Amino acid sequence: MRPRDLRLADGRLAALSWGEEGAPIWLALHGWLDNAASFSRLAPTLAATLGVRIVALDLPGHGHSQARGAGADYPLWGYLPDVLDALEALDASRVTLFGHSMGAGIATMLAAAAPECVARLVLIDGLASTTDEPAATVGQLQAGLRARRRPARDSRGYATVEEALAARVRGGVTRLDAETARPIVERNLQRDRDGRFHWRTDPRLSAPSLLRWSPAQMLETMAAVDVPTLLLQASAGVLNERAHFHEACRRIARLTRRVLGGGHHLHLERATVARVGEEIVRWQVACDRMQDKEKTP
Repeated sequence: MRPRDLRLADGRLAALSWGEEGAPIWLALHGWLDNAASFSRLAPTLAATLGVRIVALDLPGHGHSQARGAGADYPLWGYLPDVLDALEALDASRVTLFGHSMGAGIATMLAAAAPECVARLVLIDGLASTTDEPAATVGQLQAGLRARRRPARDSRGYATVEEALAARVRGGVTRLDAETARPIVERNLQRDRDGRFHWRTDPRLSAPSLLRWSPAQMLETMAAVDVPTLLLQASAGVLNERAHFHEACRRIARLTRRVLGGGHHLHLERATVARVGEEIVRWQVACDRMQDKEKTP
């Protein structure tokens, strides 16, 4: 199943879509420095099996979506209006939000802040915003300001896609092999007039955040999530390293958590993507049965 290219919110947001236009929408939100192609190996199967339409956004500054204007920033909560704009453009309400890593954090925030828009959550190796203790606030501000005052570095680009792919594998924050990274890298490149390939990603995304939420803010947000939620955690992923992760899980009243073998991008890994799809389908069917039972007088 080949995806359709979409432009939403007056062309500001790009997206890929799998499935029939009239089907229930799952809005997919990718991780940091990734893009909509993050879902390209999982979405076709889910769309066909569940009869849904998966619309995967390129979040602002990523993929084919526009970067923010001069002087703007990319805090996690800053993406919430963009997601609402996408839902409005799709004429969608009460959707399933489908998030990986950073996208999972955005999805849980929106489920807490705009519960009228979210019916269910499917989260891949991500749950909530990263946090800092209050004592780290000044240091975080200082690091963020220093990064924003540094002169931008000129990028020479890459002679080939393979060269760019190797750079992403070497420089990734989480372990990622070339086969897994390929869809993300190919969508994130553009060939400029110099004939070389350059990243589409806004370089400002790599700057440290000016502020992070406190653990108390994050946990209060998780406690406000009141929709059926599936969390697929990677055994070799990032969540067990996160402070307060297990308490965040306890705060979500309707959470189903599964730990699967694989790395942080287990929804893209050839060896694990089928298992991820099976778990999502199983959970979705169980949720539908429960919903039907609740409706029965």
